[in-house]
Amino acid sequence: MTDADRARRIFGLETEYGVQHWNPEGRPLSPEEVVRYLFRPVVEWGHSSNVFVSNGSRLYLDVGSHPEYATAECSTLDELIASDAAGDLILHDLVTRAQERMAADGISGRIHLYRNNADSSGSSYGSHENYLLRRRTEYRRLTEALVPFLVSRQILVGAGRVVPAGTWPEGDGAAHFAFSQRADFVQDGVSSSTTRSRPIINTRDEPHADASEYRRLHVIVGDTSLSEHTHLLRFGATDLMLRMLEAGFPLGDRVLAQPTLAVRQISHDLTGTSRVALRDGDASALELQEHYLERARAFVAAEGAHHERVEEILTLWEDVLEAVRTGDSSRIEDRIDWAIKLRMLEDYRARQDLDWGSARLAQLDLAFHDIDPDRGLFRLLLRRGAAARLLPEDAGRLAVDAAPPTTRARVRADFIARARQRGLGYAVDWTTLKLTDHPLHAIAAKDPFDASSDAVDRLFERIG
Repeated sequence: MTDADRARRIFGLETEYGVQHWNPEGRPLSPEEVVRYLFRPVVEWGHSSNVFVSNGSRLYLDVGSHPEYATAECSTLDELIASDAAGDLILHDLVTRAQERMAADGISGRIHLYRNNADSSGSSYGSHENYLLRRRTEYRRLTEALVPFLVSRQILVGAGRVVPAGTWPEGDGAAHFAFSQRADFVQDGVSSSTTRSRPIINTRDEPHADASEYRRLHVIVGDTSLSEHTHLLRFGATDLMLRMLEAGFPLGDRVLAQPTLAVRQISHDLTGTSRVALRDGDASALELQEHYLERARAFVAAEGAHHERVEEILTLWEDVLEAVRTGDSSRIEDRIDWAIKLRMLEDYRARQDLDWGSARLAQLDLAFHDIDPDRGLFRLLLRRGAAARLLPEDAGRLAVDAAPPTTRARVRADFIARARQRGLGYAVDWTTLKLTDHPLHAIAAKDPFDASSDAVDRLFERIG
């Protein structure tokens, strides 16, 4: 790893999609039936429901019949946002093709895929963040210091949720709006599990890289983001926290006494002032995030900006805290998911004279997350300019077939393209590329920063 690589970080995002078949004329298909139609083209060309696609990302079917898309390795936030957007386009294309096949089979209705984290039956599905760390990082100290940041971070980047009556506190509260969709499903602080107990940080040590050099931080407490600005703040602020911790920059003692209780308390308090217990004293989400922002500003002033979007991240961070502090979200209601959704729902509530327990509001909440460009309410707001873009409009479309050029994802995509062009069978994962008929020529790709295709060139030269 070069000095330039040490200044960069590999990012990745795994998004699980909710599935629904709406059929007013007959029995709706179960999620299991829907995904069989959805993944049929994938299985036809990839001979599996777990494949790497042309941009170097992974597409697969996860537990519970959830389609999942894991972005390729990205070393800039712009790459990450574009690669993630490509996933929505790839999945929407599969939806279109699945509905054509269903119609040919005499099945009416529509398939919906949702970028959200909870369904009406009480299930939750995730949006998992990945950050590459150097192996020498003191991992236990890092995760302990990071948990209070992640628990309070939802006031910045939560997706927003209409919470049914009887959910909080202790099963007897009224319906209301909360910052986070994921918070009520968190069951642990730090754990190696992702399904039996949903932690804030998953500690399973799978670096997908040279294990002597790297490890991977796997954050699973976050909500699925729709707005590109929310993506920027979510990953950018977390990256700054990691850089401060890696550098030993002083952050003070902010350790939560009960993280799983605190994540719920904070989610259900839109004022950001609810007191959560620390190991020493207490603090509000606003106080915690104000402290971390002040430390981040001091760190950037002392160490310099590590990428071109740092000042945007710091400014947006302050804008969101000011919105929560004052109760006036007008400055962020075109950029931050929870504020965009809250504005939309409050406008509708006022026009229709509804309370938060209205079934119609719950339906609008869900429709906000539909990835269909013609039916998803966030997509509609984006087209109307009521939600702001960060990247050029065609960035996601370009990323469908183009891997991030700065990481080994470019090598993987190049290998896949050449193998398919020649009609050769192949098998790839995050660190290995091989042709099934030439197993002795496998390529090990353990350096995620290595974007050179020299090894791929040599392999295809050898086989002629």
